[in-house]
Amino acid sequence: MAKRDYYEVLGVAKGASDKEIKKAYRRMAMKYHPDRNPDDKDAEEHFKGVNEAFEILSDDQKRAAYDQYGHAGVDPNMGGGHGGFGAGAGGFGDIFGDVFGDIFGAGAGGGGGHSRSSVQRGADLRYQLDLSLEEAVKGTTKKIRIPTLNECGSCHGTGAKKGTSATTCNTCGGMGQVRMQQGFFAVQQTCPDCRGSGTMIKDPCRECHGEGRVQEYKTLSVKVPAGVDTGDRIRLSGEGEAGVNGGPSGDLYVQVGVADHPIFQRDGKNLYCEVPITFVDAALGGELEVPTLDGRVKLKIPKETQTGKLFRLRDKGVMPVRGGSRGDLMCRVVVETPVKLTERQRELMQELKDTFAAEGEERQSPKKTSFFEGVKKFFDDMAS
Repeated sequence: MAKRDYYEVLGVAKGASDKEIKKAYRRMAMKYHPDRNPDDKDAEEHFKGVNEAFEILSDDQKRAAYDQYGHAGVDPNMGGGHGGFGAGAGGFGDIFGDVFGDIFGAGAGGGGGHSRSSVQRGADLRYQLDLSLEEAVKGTTKKIRIPTLNECGSCHGTGAKKGTSATTCNTCGGMGQVRMQQGFFAVQQTCPDCRGSGTMIKDPCRECHGEGRVQEYKTLSVKVPAGVDTGDRIRLSGEGEAGVNGGPSGDLYVQVGVADHPIFQRDGKNLYCEVPITFVDAALGGELEVPTLDGRVKLKIPKETQTGKLFRLRDKGVMPVRGGSRGDLMCRVVVETPVKLTERQRELMQELKDTFAAEGEERQSPKKTSFFEGVKKFFDDMAS
């Protein structure tokens, strides 16, 4: 069953602010919390959906990935790598406790421990790689140059000046979060001073200005397997942006696009091409050479071949990237009408036409005869 839109789950517009999302989450979480709906499976499923939606929409990076790619951008099973519900979530309480605190007691997810945002995985990157049909079918190796955030070589990702280190945040005591008590409600929020890291940098690194990462360009070698097609993705693990506070690097997803070809059109593992022939070859038959991605082959044209006739050349197509039998090359014949005739050629054509009339066109042109007979019947039926 398809997942519901996360904004729809929380009942907010796509452009909702963080404040509006948190407010909607509190309202929905209170409504469907298991403590308020014991033994109600539907409420439990709603509660899971609310938590899942909030986990994505409350994180700027995950929200951006979701807005751009939908569920595929945040589902690790679909290659998004941004971490969907259950990917390190730790159940109901982990997300619920971040915003709702101890409103339902310790069972609601609790406090304590360092904020999960103190160590963050680096963002995934996307690169569009355009290939020719030949490169996509046969495979190739490409060099690409991408901008990325790498770990600062001076501070090794700490953000602190060489020889110094970060100190514990006085505001949150190193917890990364602060708790605000408002009557019955206890709301736990990210520390405004250390932004969830639990530490403060008094003397930041001059190279990265305390960020722990610097923007650089790097060149990578991408091995493209034979048989890829437009829309396929190649994942380079760990080649995305560097993580925050020592977190793991993200991944690089190379999106494949195959350019149009002047001769062939691709449909899955099969190739198609149009082969023009003269009306003489179409009538009398003949043999001609047609191109393939491996060279040339002979194509025998039977006599009385009609335009649009499709000829199959087996095993002259594409070997699928995921395995299986090789495709075929489909050659569609197009009978070409001669142009720029000489006077003598026109005379011969007229003589040929006269012989058709003498013999009866229904014999030489059965499709034409059948068509006009159908037209006559159509008008006769309309008149009657």
